[in-house]
Amino acid sequence: MTTTAAPTPSLSGQPEGGAGVKPGKSNKAITRRNARVGITFVLPALIILSVFVFYPTISTFFTSFTSNRINRDGVFVGFDNYIRLFQSADFWTDFKNTLIYAVIYAPLVVIIALALAMLLNRKDIRGIGFFRTCMFLPFVISLTVASIAWSFLLSPSLGLVPYWMDKLFGIQNLDLLGNRSTALATIIAITVWKNFGYFMVIFIAGLQGISAELYEAASLDGASAWQKFRFITVPGLRPTFNYVIIFGLIGSFQVFDQIFIMTSGGPDRSTETIVYRIYVEAFGNGKLGYASALSYVLLIMTLIVGVIQLVSNSKHEKEELA
Repeated sequence: MTTTAAPTPSLSGQPEGGAGVKPGKSNKAITRRNARVGITFVLPALIILSVFVFYPTISTFFTSFTSNRINRDGVFVGFDNYIRLFQSADFWTDFKNTLIYAVIYAPLVVIIALALAMLLNRKDIRGIGFFRTCMFLPFVISLTVASIAWSFLLSPSLGLVPYWMDKLFGIQNLDLLGNRSTALATIIAITVWKNFGYFMVIFIAGLQGISAELYEAASLDGASAWQKFRFITVPGLRPTFNYVIIFGLIGSFQVFDQIFIMTSGGPDRSTETIVYRIYVEAFGNGKLGYASALSYVLLIMTLIVGVIQLVSNSKHEKEELA
């Protein structure tokens, strides 16, 4: 009587030479099935991004090379919009205001947020959660609502701020938003008040990620508070700094709501920024081609800042590893 030897099982669990599904074929089927599942989940987000992000971005790029106006077909004009843009004194005024806003706002909000984060990260303060909530509340308020409220507070005729400045310090007819020398600084201060709580929470999260043992070891070595901040806190917060600075600068380049509501670019265009000029050209003057060119100039400015920050961060990381 002859017996047939059983096929030797393979590592995949299927017998070699058996009638089962081949391992390679099974893996391909699983891969295809996973791909279909992944595409099914990603497809709704891709559709939304395509309609509201990708298509407008591409359409704006082509529109920037046309003389497109509202309710009119545009004619291809090449780089004429960009040439007119850089030759316009209005653009350079808006560029200067945007740059001043960014240079002042971003460092100021970072310094205030970091200082408050270090203060509210201590565990020996009673009611620490209440204070953190109070500091974060301005960020929760709508920027439009906050701008309208501050417009009333700073109003020369109705505002509480001019009233108390007159009563306490004798400063009469104070008009911070109507004065060319103070309007932009006032908007910067209001925006810092609005946003510092958000960055403060991010800094608190970063501080809590730094090991307390490092501070204890530094104390045993006799390190001062400044040395702890310089050699422990700052290096430990470097990723947080990168996030806060990049988003702070990008947000400052895109400032619009508070300027539109509080000053409308005035007085004498002292608060007019690039984004506000884009709005005026597109919806006020109907020059969609010119506004599109302005939009891409702003995009390039934002990308340059982001790339510089990323290159700087990469350089610091390589120095630390070395």
